[in-house]
This record gives sequence, structure tokens and C-alpha cells, in this order.
Amino acid sequence: MRVFRHYTDLPENVRGAVVAIGNFDGIHRGHQAIIAAAAERARAAKAPLAVLTFEPHPRSFFRPDLPPFRLTPFRIKARLVEALGVDLLFVLTFDEALSRLSAERFVAEVLVAGLGIRHAVIGDNFAFGHKRGGTPETLRALGERHGFAVTCLTRVKGPGEEIYSSTRIRDYLQAGNPTRAALLLGRYWEIEARVQAGDKRGRKLGFPTANLPLDGYLVPARGVYAVRAGIDRGTAIHWHGGVANLGVRPTVDGTTLLFEVNLFDFAGDLYGHHLRVALVDHLRPEMKFDGLDALKRQIAEDSRRARVILASEHWERGWPATPFGPAAAGEAFGGGQH
Repeated sequence: MRVFRHYTDLPENVRGAVVAIGNFDGIHRGHQAIIAAAAERARAAKAPLAVLTFEPHPRSFFRPDLPPFRLTPFRIKARLVEALGVDLLFVLTFDEALSRLSAERFVAEVLVAGLGIRHAVIGDNFAFGHKRGGTPETLRALGERHGFAVTCLTRVKGPGEEIYSSTRIRDYLQAGNPTRAALLLGRYWEIEARVQAGDKRGRKLGFPTANLPLDGYLVPARGVYAVRAGIDRGTAIHWHGGVANLGVRPTVDGTTLLFEVNLFDFAGDLYGHHLRVALVDHLRPEMKFDGLDALKRQIAEDSRRARVILASEHWERGWPATPFGPAAAGEAFGGGQH
């Protein structure tokens, strides 16, 4: 997949693409359906398949005071987009200048003069241009004027009659329900970072942990999780079952929020390694215990429960062939030509 961080002076062979447009935070099953619809149209037209997205997320630009909320920082989003077979990823810097482009100028300058798109594929909640003045109907009318087609997909309900939504996924994660979030995502939600040195307190308790920063991520519910942890060895990801704690460690009077992961049946030095941690299930909330012995007993019980959960959970060797669940992405949305 080729990545472009600009829309001017592009090579001629990347123009004329079928382009899925959106923020796509999470690359959940609804987003996957939009990209799948774009892929179908790209194949039919023998055109490149592209995704157009924005960094930083517009919400971060307009409200920098808000706590981190991203489900997929750019590195992860790009990897997931590539796994869907996308040829081109256009990443536009969302800044003051871009935010002030009217819907008409965005289409004329970015989509037409810049990318020379053949076809745009969007969801029915798509809004664009200054003060979100552009709607799917606006894009359809501008497409007719400029000579490109527009497909707008109508959202349908997923598991439990819910609409696929990044907001709902965030709510589930913050409520301590990663299993429900995974149903909407089509995969387990992950925290991915480089392992940092800690105070080795877990090792002293008999449960050595890898410490990961949460910089830029949504912070899910505090507590203990059953997890799958993937160690990036450069050429492959090696996955291990484990248990993770997210919290401030009240039993030892901690004050700093930490994400600590204990890998089962693993011996080795993880400092400096890149680790992907998939939250499988939330075992319990953060608790304060009456001393270290009580804490050790609870950690042992948490580990036992996590092993039982992970043993019954379907997980192919290494990771599924794609990072998404078995449901076809196209099932997430109903079609709709506009």
C-alpha cells in the first residue's frame, strides 16, 4: 500500500481511484463495509482502491483539551486499512487551512484537482467542508457537476440490533465490556506500544510485567483483563496468552496510571520490544487489597481465570489470517446508490 500525505502533484498512476472517504477511527465493521463497497467498484472499473482520511482526527483539532479518545492511532489504522487490500492511503493533515475549506472547495481542490477521483464511497452520516456544511446529497450534486460517481451506504444494525459506531465501541470499552466492543469492531481492540522499563514490582511478586504507555489512546475501564499479547519480532508476531492490569496500583499507594501485562509461560526480556495487546475480557475492576499477600493471591486467581477464558476462546495460531472477524464486511451495511 502506498501512503501519500498530500493531494497535490500526485503521480498520474494514483489518480482516477475509487476512494472511500472518512475518519475511520477503529476500522470497525461499518468502516470495513464502506471500504469493501469501494473495492467492489474499483474492481469493476479496473481502478486503484484508495482510502482518504485525516490526521489528526478533526475532534482532536477542534477540542485539544479533551482526553485521548482514539481507538486506532495512525500506525494501527494504516495497518488495518492495508489488511483490507487497499492500494492507496491518502492522509490529509487536518489543520486550520483544511478546516476552512467549504464543501465546494474541498471537492474541487482536493477530490477533483488533487486526486482526480473516479468514484467516492461514503457512509450516510458523512459530513465535510467548513462547519460540516457538506452532506451526502451535497457530494452527489458536486459529483454530477465534476464528473465522478458517489455511492452512499445506509447503515444497518449489527449484533444485538446495534448500529456499528466508533462512539458505541468507546462506550463499551470505558464500561469494561471489550467483548461487546469486539463484536462491533470485528476483532479484539488492541493497545500497541514499545515496552518501557518499570519498577520491577511485579517481578518481586512473582508476576513479571511488561509496561506499556497509553499515549494518545482512549483509556478503557480500569481493572484486570484477560489478554492476548503479540511480540513484534520484525518478521512475525508471536502471540501469548496473558493477564493485564490497568490502574494506579492502590495497594502500593500508586498514583500513576499504568498498563502492565504479564505473559503466561514466557521467559525473556521484553524491554524495547513492540507489543500488541488485545483485550479479550474484563475480569474485575481495580481494587485495593489488605497487603501484598492478598494481592498475590488475587493475581494468581486472575491468572487462573484468564487461562480458562483464553482456552475456550477461538484464536488461530499466531492470529487470524486477517485482523478481522469471520463476518463479511459487506454484511455490515445495506447498499444504496445516490
